[in-house]
Amino acid sequence: MSKNLEEKFRSFCNSKNLEINQNQITTIKLLQDFYNKNFHFSIFNIFKKGNHKKGFYLQGGVGVGKTMILDFFYDLISKKKLRLHFNEFMLNFHDFVHENKNKGDENIINLFVKDLKSKALLIYFDEFQVTNIVDAMILGKLFDKIFSENIKIIVTSNIKISDLYKDGLQRDQFKPFIEIMKNKTVEHELIIEDDYRKSKENQNNRYFFPLNQESNFKMNKFFRIISKDKKKINRSINIKGREFLIKEFYEGVVRLTFDELCDKNLGAEDYLEIAKVSKFMVIDKIPKFDDINSNQQQRFITLIDIVYDKKIPIAVTAEQNLDEMTSSKSLKEPFNRTISRLYELTSSNFNL
Repeated sequence: MSKNLEEKFRSFCNSKNLEINQNQITTIKLLQDFYNKNFHFSIFNIFKKGNHKKGFYLQGGVGVGKTMILDFFYDLISKKKLRLHFNEFMLNFHDFVHENKNKGDENIINLFVKDLKSKALLIYFDEFQVTNIVDAMILGKLFDKIFSENIKIIVTSNIKISDLYKDGLQRDQFKPFIEIMKNKTVEHELIIEDDYRKSKENQNNRYFFPLNQESNFKMNKFFRIISKDKKKINRSINIKGREFLIKEFYEGVVRLTFDELCDKNLGAEDYLEIAKVSKFMVIDKIPKFDDINSNQQQRFITLIDIVYDKKIPIAVTAEQNLDEMTSSKSLKEPFNRTISRLYELTSSNFNL
């Protein structure tokens, strides 16, 4: 990548018909500096080695273009790299721990990071958040080792570093991770007034509400069109000995109810496996959310994060309009991201 990232970004935005604003340009300039210090090696920064920050943490509200900017930056990096959903990354870690539990006294984190370094010198986590106590307790040691091995990290999140895992169980054990991230990463907030997902002539044409006969009729009509001439089978997915059955599976076009996906004891691991066999997903009967069904809402947030990350278009039927969707108190902030992503996922163009 040449030095002038801003020039490339302006050309990129023009080619995609995207508006450019000063806040995005400021972010690009910071990324240019991050790139120069970490990837543009020269005689002048040999002496600076080890003193610069090895992570870039881009924080901001939903729909401000964080992912678009870091996707653009990531695509220009020619080094070994990985783009992972954070849940996917932690599942990989826990699987690695399980597979190497008989390795004796050698530190399992050191082994994992050594293996990681053989695959990537840059790791990109989109929409970073921590909700799991097991992950929270291990992240400090894990990321300390990642940075000490000179692996670079870029991150988007709608949560400030200091607010990660806020009000979580045993948060004191998470504080070392916060300190590591503050010391080792450039933290920058991207502020833009409008959610670009809602402003781009978004027709929202695959979101049917409320839950009534008319919405059901519209969804059935739409589903007949996208599943036409496709063979229907019962698709069974085995997830570490657990069976998940998709009764309406049409060569990658999948139809499931909210309850099938979120009212069972499913998690990121299950949703990742479902996503692997899905080209298009229909989710029926999304309810109102409140403090009573917050567990189901948390699963739904995880599901939509993974579906978005894997770029799977969707159609849904729901009790409420997107603009009026309610939330449990504890999940109000992360759910704003889910709503924004639902706008995009139910409006994006797709080919089957």
